[in-house]
Amino acid sequence: MRSADLIKEVEKKGWVLVRINGSHHHFKHSERNDLLTIPHPKQEIKVGLLRKIQKQVGL
Repeated sequence: MRSADLIKEVEKKGWVLVRINGSHHHFKHSERNDLLTIPHPKQEIKVGLLRKIQKQVGL
C-alpha cells in the first residue's frame, strides 16, 4: 500500500495531522492518547509496518 493511500484511510478514521518532521507525518486522534507516525512520501510501505499501523488505527 502506498503511504498516500494509507494517510487517506487514517484521516477517514478520525486521525488528524499534527506535524511533519522530515519525511514522517505524525497524526493524533481526539479520543486516543497515542501518536501515529507514517513515513511519507513512500511508494510502498512494507508489510510489517503496514500491519502495525492498521492495528493501531483499527483498519
